[in-house]
Formats: sequence, structure tokens, C-alpha cells
Amino acid sequence: MKKTVLFSFLVLITMNLKAQTQQEIDIQNKITKLIAELTIEEKVALCSGRDDWSTMPIERLDIPWIWVSDGPHGLRRAPATNKPGYGDQLPATCFPTASALAATWDVDLVYKVGQTLGDEAQAQGVSVLLGPGVNIKRSVLGGRNFEYFSEDPILSGEMGAAYINGVQSQGVGTSLKHFTANNVETMRMFNNSNVDTRTLHELYLTPFEITVKKAQPWTVMACYNRVQGEYGTQSEFLLTDILKKDWGFKGIVVSDWFAIVDRVAAMKAGMHLEMPKVSPVNNAIAVEAIKNGELDIAVVDALVKEILTVVFKAKSLQKEGVELNVEKDHAFARKVASEAATLLKNENDVLPISKEKYKKVAIIGEFAAAPRYQGNGSSQVKPTKLDSALEIIKNEYGKGIKITYAQGYNLEDDNDTSLISEAKKVASEADVVLVFSGLPLQYESEGIDRTHIHMPPSHNKLIEEISAVQKNTVVVLTNGSAVTMPWLNKVSGVLETWLGGQAGAGGIADVLFGKVNPSGKLAETFPTRLEDTPAFFNFPGEQGDVLYGERIFVGYRYYDGRKIEPLFPFGYGLSYTSFEYSDLKVSSKNTTDKEGLTVSVTIKNTGKVTGKEIVQLYVSDTKSTLQRPEKELKKFVKIELAPGESKEVSFKLDSRDFSYFDAKRNMWIAESGEYVIAAAASSRDIKLSETINLQSTQQVPLMFDEYTFFLEYWNNKQTREILLEYMPNWIRGIVTEGDEAEIREYQGFMVEHPMIKYPYITHGEITHEQVKELVEKCKGLTYTP
Repeated sequence: MKKTVLFSFLVLITMNLKAQTQQEIDIQNKITKLIAELTIEEKVALCSGRDDWSTMPIERLDIPWIWVSDGPHGLRRAPATNKPGYGDQLPATCFPTASALAATWDVDLVYKVGQTLGDEAQAQGVSVLLGPGVNIKRSVLGGRNFEYFSEDPILSGEMGAAYINGVQSQGVGTSLKHFTANNVETMRMFNNSNVDTRTLHELYLTPFEITVKKAQPWTVMACYNRVQGEYGTQSEFLLTDILKKDWGFKGIVVSDWFAIVDRVAAMKAGMHLEMPKVSPVNNAIAVEAIKNGELDIAVVDALVKEILTVVFKAKSLQKEGVELNVEKDHAFARKVASEAATLLKNENDVLPISKEKYKKVAIIGEFAAAPRYQGNGSSQVKPTKLDSALEIIKNEYGKGIKITYAQGYNLEDDNDTSLISEAKKVASEADVVLVFSGLPLQYESEGIDRTHIHMPPSHNKLIEEISAVQKNTVVVLTNGSAVTMPWLNKVSGVLETWLGGQAGAGGIADVLFGKVNPSGKLAETFPTRLEDTPAFFNFPGEQGDVLYGERIFVGYRYYDGRKIEPLFPFGYGLSYTSFEYSDLKVSSKNTTDKEGLTVSVTIKNTGKVTGKEIVQLYVSDTKSTLQRPEKELKKFVKIELAPGESKEVSFKLDSRDFSYFDAKRNMWIAESGEYVIAAAASSRDIKLSETINLQSTQQVPLMFDEYTFFLEYWNNKQTREILLEYMPNWIRGIVTEGDEAEIREYQGFMVEHPMIKYPYITHGEITHEQVKELVEKCKGLTYTP
């Protein structure tokens, strides 16, 4: 049925695209005429906002404005354009934040979230929704981690693409953000992401690349920070070379609010739209730059053309008479929250709760009555409704069970432990206790990074004290990113519920009481302590410089490489049922990078209830020229199985799935050799694996020069023959006829020196001219990696 619906949807989309072709041609013709009529001042004005949340109109030419709005998990729409900021924002459905969406590992569900957000945007007249954010969770301390998906680039990119495709299916644009390497809030307006080129491509650009190629967002939002010393808003490398030329991005680039430092440099680099409305000074500077020839008018015309394409497209897709469906969207938000809930511990099957198992249930913790459901900052949504777990449990699951409550802690005072005595009394009289705890709003916020990963002292002490008097203690966590759990061995259960949105309480209750079988899995590693984390010594940076010293080893890649046992590994999550993996098959044990590989595995539900399993596929390069992670996630799928049911899932791996980025050659390389393909339930729970041999068909530039070591020339068959032409007899004799000890000794000496030093080493027997000739003869040579 799902396949039929999806096929019908794709057919409709295809028909609409064909139907719009003539309309698009008409729009482009109209834009061409408009550009000819616009003054320089008007063109520049179109490249900035008219206020905080709308684009610039030109009334004399009937060029309209469109509305943009935060945020990623719900609309934050201000009611009028003549007021700065948000003012009294309009109510909208607050969905679970990105950290929760990623924990579902369900691209179909995230697509539907996007669809619903698109519907609500149409209802409120919003043409572009400012999200999603696909920045990598480099450090657990990132203040905005709740607003991003994962530490892994593949999972982040797939989630981002699903979200965007969902929103844009409703005729509403999106803004993919924050491009790129925007991983710290401290000094975010100025700091420099000092990240090496390989790491930039493999980790920080990859989620953006996947999203752009699979979803084509209408806009991409450039970051505040500098990347490799250059502001993201004025980086031609990022905005034009990578985004437009390499990835084929067809939309416009918009600045983060007040992010532009140099307007003219930004426009030259490919920045279309400066937001929000700025001082007339910036426009005047751009106009003067055009008039004095510093800024080519053709560049501005191209920017204006693409801006107007988005504006007219948005206007043509606006729907009249759309209204918020509050109850339907609220119910869907509840479902999403239940899918995100991640069961971390369930000792002795303490969950799910039923009246047959427990007659008295104690609910402890102020979060149960006053939920923490979203993060702090520009993504805050004014919800249409707001559920509390306490009321949901009493009203929907209280029949036949005595429900009691104690506040347990004071949200206004982290250190207040005076409420614990009452909570202990309530807990001791119950059969099972649900302790709702986590991180208060001020702990996770845009603009501020965390300084530690602990919950408030009052929360931790409460759990310690409750678990001492009640063995059946279940901790229900509410937080946007990882926390430490010093009490973990003293409690029977832990349910991570993230920031679940306005209906999160209902989703939590549905999981706790068994209406929904938990199926969420961690999209980020939970460390035992902060000191174990990859960026510990390099976060948040010093004096505006952020050294990405951990390189490609972020998240599980680091924990695997260092053999550090985390509190909970990436991809981990329990269920009320159990699954068995079998019959891992690969299409060939010997393949090429062009052919790729098809991998299949069978999953069976061996438990007593219906459940969902997230199958993760990891690839390991057993021997690589460059240092690589122990394994990398490449594919995943979420499937639902009834008790006793089996399903075979399959994945297609292509050249990119086996590749690393070679910064020297500026290309992705899939090396020949052995690779391990592993089907897993988490990054630390490998169920089955197969080893295959890959033969590369790539022709890679050798790129030897005068700074290449002698030994590299010698070890390559092509360059060895050329090298021998210039080699003095005494060296030739050693490396071709010497005994093993001589060769080893001299090669050890040679490996330390590049060719440019050999005129000195050989006392002129190899000349500088000969070195130049050697390099010239080796130019253009390629090899198969």
C-alpha cells in the first residue's frame, strides 16, 4: 500500500512539473524584461530584505514580496511586517526538535513532518521555512545541538533531504542551514572553523551535499562563522565552486540574520539575499561598487534573476483558504514523539506499565507537570496546544491504577533539594516510579554553548534518593543532547524522550504504557564523561579560532578508534520485542567501484509484540593509504515486523560509499582492496558481516613534484624507470644490487628527504635541472588506487 501511495504521489509530482514547464518559461521571460527595467538601486535593494521577515518588493514593476519564517520544528510567524523581531507570534504546531526526529531514523516519517509543516506554512502565508539545520554535532557541548540531527553525515543528510522534500511538496520553500562548519555558538559571529580540507568534505559538507542533491532546497543559509579563515557569507569556494558548480544547486543563498560583513565581497562570492533589512549604508556601498566597476552589473543581474525566480515561484504556489488543522497536526506530533522515544535501559522488563503489573504508579518531577518540549532561541514556537505527561497519564492510562505525584525539584533553583523528602515518601508507597528529569530550558540555547554535560544537581540527587527506596525506578529524560547518568546502575529503566514538542507528553505516555513499542535509536553517542569526547581539548576554541583537531574522528568514529566505551553508543536503542539478523548476502565478493554492490539481510521479530527495527549498514576499509575510521555508517532502514514475521531488506552501495576524500588531488577515491560490510543494530552491535574485494577503475593523478620523497618515486613502477635515468651509479648500485641491510639503511635515509634536496645530498651528481626534468616527465602520470 505504501509503495502504491508513493508511486501515485511521484506521478502527480511529475505531471505537475510537466504542467509547470510553460509557466516557468513565462516567468523567466517576465524576469528578463523586469531586469532590463530595474534601476541599479532597485537591483541592489532586491538583494536584501524589506524588513525582518520578508523580501523587498518593487511596487512600480509589480514585483511582490514573500514571507520567510523560522523555524525547523514549527512556524514562528510574526503577525505583521512592520514590527521588528517576532512580537506576538502566531500559534503553530510545535513538533519534536531535530535531535528527536533523527532518533526515529525514519525518512518517511520525517517527510510527513515536512509535509505538515508545509501545510501550516501555507495556512499562515509563509513562503520559505527557515530550516532544517544539518550541521554535524561535533561536540556534545554544542548549545544548538537540539536543533541538529546527528554526529553522522549520512544520517544528517538523509533526514535533511526527507524534511525538505516534505515541506516543498506543499509549495513552500526551505532554507538549508547553516552552511557550513557552524558547530559552536561561542563567538559564532566571528569564530574561524579551522578545519582541514579532507575533514571538511567528509564530515561537514557531506550532509549539505546529500540534501542539496536529493532535495534541491529553494534556499541555502550561509553561516555567521569563518571557514578556513574566510567568512561563509563571502566564500566563493563554498557558495559558488562547491554549492553551485559541484553540487548543482539551483536556488538562492540567503545570509543568516546580520551575518554579512562585506556586502560587495559577498555578492561577488554568490550571496543573493542579505537578511534582514539593513541600514541603507550597505545598499549604498553596493551601488557605488557597481558604478565604479568594482562589482560587475552582470553578477548582480544574475543574483536578481535567481531571487525573482524564487519569489515568483513562491507566489505561483501559494494556496488560498488553507487553515491550520490543530487537532490532526497535534495528534500527528504525538505519533512522531512516540517514534523518537529511545529506550536505553529496561532491566527485568520494568516497562511497559500495565495495571496487571502495577497497581500504584508514582510520577515524580516537575517536568511531568510543566513539560520541557523545545529549545531556546530563534526556533521557539508558540504551540497551539500543550500536553503534560501527568494529565495524559491520569486521563488516558489511569483507569485501574492509582496515580500519585510529587514535584521532586524546583525548576527555578537547580540546587534546591528540599522537595526530595516528599518525593521519597510518594515513591516508597508505589509499585513503580517514573522520574521525569533532564535539562531545563536555559541549559540548551542558541548563542550559548554548554559548559558541562550534567543534569542539574537537584535532578541527579532526586534520582539517587528515589532509587534507594524504590527498585522499580524509571527515569524519563527530557533533553536535546546527551547527559551523564551517574545513577544509571541504580535504576531499572531509562527512556530518552528528547525535546518532544507540544504533544511529546502523549507520545511518552504511549511508550511507557505499551501502546507504542519504542523504536528510537541514538543519532549521537552518549559519553560516560566529557573528558572522553573527541573535541574535548578544542571546544569551543580560543581567541576566535576553533581547531578541528579531532579531524574526521567525530562521534562513534572517535570512540571506535580510541577503544573508548561510551555510556551508550551511536545507533543504540532497545525495544519491547527482540530481533534476529540472518542471511547477509552480497551481490558479489569481487566487484568494482563502478559496479558497486547490493547487500541484503533478513530480520525476524523473535518477540511477542509488533516492533520496529533500525537496520544499520557499516563499511570498513581494512587497509587504506590514508587513515580512516574503523567503520562508517553508509545506509539504514527502519522496518516494522509482527511477532514471528521476517523481512529481507537490501541496500545499494556505490563508489562514494567506499571512498575517502583526497585533499591533495581534490577528489573522492575508492581504493582497491578488502572491505568489510556489516549489518548492525548499533555501531557497537555488529550482527553479521561479509568481506568483499573492490577493484578500483579510477585513474588518479600521481601528482609527484620536487617535494615528493625519493622513496615514493622509487616505489612507483612508472616513476622508478624515469628516476633511474638520473640516479648516480653508487645510489643505483645500493638500491638495485645492495644486500638487504644496505637497502634498508639507505631507504630509511631516503624516505626522509624530498627530491629537491638531492642536489645537496649527492654533492651535485643529481642537479637542480635534472630534478626539474624528472618532475616534468612525471607530469600527467596516473595510477589506479
